[in-house]
Amino acid sequence: MKKSFIIVAACALAAVPAMAQKNIPLVYDSEFTGSKYAEPAYVTVSQAKDNAALPNPFEFANGKKKVKKFKDWEKRRAEIVNELYHYEVGVKPMTDKSEVQAELDGNALTVTVTHNGESLTIKGNITYPDGDGPFPLMIGCGGVNLRPANYWKENGIATFSFNFGQVMAHQQRRGSEPVNRLYPELEENGAYAMWPWGVSRIIDALEILGEQSRIDLKHIGITGCSFAGKMALWSGAFDERIALTIAQEPGGGGAAAWRVSEISDEFRLPQGVEKLGRTDNHWFKESMWDWKDENVTKLPYDHHELVALICPRALLVLGNTDFSWLSDEAGYVSCVAAREVWKKFGIEDRMGYSIQGGHGHCALPQSQYPEVDAFIQKFLLGKDADTDVRHIDGKIKENLPAFGISVENFIPWVSEISGMAKD
Repeated sequence: MKKSFIIVAACALAAVPAMAQKNIPLVYDSEFTGSKYAEPAYVTVSQAKDNAALPNPFEFANGKKKVKKFKDWEKRRAEIVNELYHYEVGVKPMTDKSEVQAELDGNALTVTVTHNGESLTIKGNITYPDGDGPFPLMIGCGGVNLRPANYWKENGIATFSFNFGQVMAHQQRRGSEPVNRLYPELEENGAYAMWPWGVSRIIDALEILGEQSRIDLKHIGITGCSFAGKMALWSGAFDERIALTIAQEPGGGGAAAWRVSEISDEFRLPQGVEKLGRTDNHWFKESMWDWKDENVTKLPYDHHELVALICPRALLVLGNTDFSWLSDEAGYVSCVAAREVWKKFGIEDRMGYSIQGGHGHCALPQSQYPEVDAFIQKFLLGKDADTDVRHIDGKIKENLPAFGISVENFIPWVSEISGMAKD
């Protein structure tokens, strides 16, 4: 039976002038600045209230307070992190640096993490450009494939390919993965808690090596495509030492809002889209499936808030309308909603999205090169560039009304929407 989604109008927040960029950092020295805050109260499906709109990212979990100043965002952000831990992926363990050893032999980086009497090793080569450095670094999830290899060298950027299988396989066997030896109590964790854990240990190693690494620790980026695009997004969301995240075609479980995907799915049959009940359960907690189908509107959060976790750092989301599975209508709505967080703090130039077809999966077309390059130039190289990137192609413009999807109805908490596509 076709599900009916009713959006209940809500009083819009009064317009709040954007805050100045002064004193708002681009990156942090800490993996998670919110560790000092208490977890919010959690609810079961039977306790949760139905809400067809995207939850207000500025409203604290108890509903009694809203984010008014930038200093409030740290605490609210911590709530969202813990909600994602609890409902979706499991807790990403915090690892003391005393448990991490780093060795750099030429270009070969070896990271050894010892915990619970067990050790795990992550290995890979850092590809350096010419010169002495320190160099910005782009970490690629499974490979740095966003731009050709010579691009990074010519722009003075080092690269590192994260071999995620050294932490957890693409199709994990719960409790039997390398990381489970260290954390056997976390066998229910999804891959999107544990792969980001591995990325964070690489950053730990670079910090331990210091000048020897020849890496500029204030300018670390991460990228990936498809399931690895999700990996990049989750990694950037969970580690505040990452200055720039470029999530390419991350689809459902990435940038796309679960609520919107649930609607667009019925227009995309027989294949459908990667909605909550149809994504890969190896990547998430199995209990997340309690919230599938008609229960998705009871989720206390949605993935516009996963996207917003990267604020105040920089994010570019790339989509591809030639592949309906990616649910880019939901990705677009999510990006518009999330961008309001950057806007509130006067730093909307740090968040962009570009969704267009006409190319293969994970094959970045030349038309998107300038958008990608602008974010790299500005946030990895510290150069001036226009990063007001808000682009969708005609398919999204046609599908939104055809599917009965209204951006405005999904974000009634916004008084004046400014994050929508320019063209």
